[in-house]
Amino acid sequence: MGATTREQFFRGPSEGTEYPKLAYYSFTIDEDVVTFTDEDAASIILPHNDALVITVLIGSCQVKRVIIEPGSSVNILLWKVVEEMGLLEQAARTLSVFNMSSEITKGEIDLLVEADVVVKMTKFYVISGDMQYNAIFGRPWIHDMKAVPSRLHLLLKFPTPDGIRKIQGEQPALREMFVIEEPVAVESSIGPVP
Repeated sequence: MGATTREQFFRGPSEGTEYPKLAYYSFTIDEDVVTFTDEDAASIILPHNDALVITVLIGSCQVKRVIIEPGSSVNILLWKVVEEMGLLEQAARTLSVFNMSSEITKGEIDLLVEADVVVKMTKFYVISGDMQYNAIFGRPWIHDMKAVPSRLHLLLKFPTPDGIRKIQGEQPALREMFVIEEPVAVESSIGPVP
């Protein structure tokens, strides 16, 4: 990468400048090679800092807003999702989270997860907390699937008997979660606030 390109990459592109090419990298899983290229990111809005969020079948329900989080050592499912599925509570457990706080779970539950053509039995810790996602798929699910997530490409690739399959992240739905509505005029004791 030349000095000008390197400077543009760290400084950001100026008006009319094309974005640098996305990283090209590959991994070998069994005999299949998982590769991420610019074509994998053709449908996403760049630049971005979005999470990898997908929709999958958990149990017999299609669950949206499932975040793929390699930093999580467990898979988490919200209690409200379990309630909507009509499933019962099981034994409670305490989970420690990244900021050293803890969350008491409502229990553990094993459910079938269907991602494209792959179906895996997955253990979830159920929490009643409030979060923007319905589920978190952490390292246990990612490793069990032999999946390779790319947040840069908003793509999850994994091997199947028929070759490498992929699930595209849902960038528009994710961005809609964080949309701020039009500002509302607020009156204060000193008059209207602009």
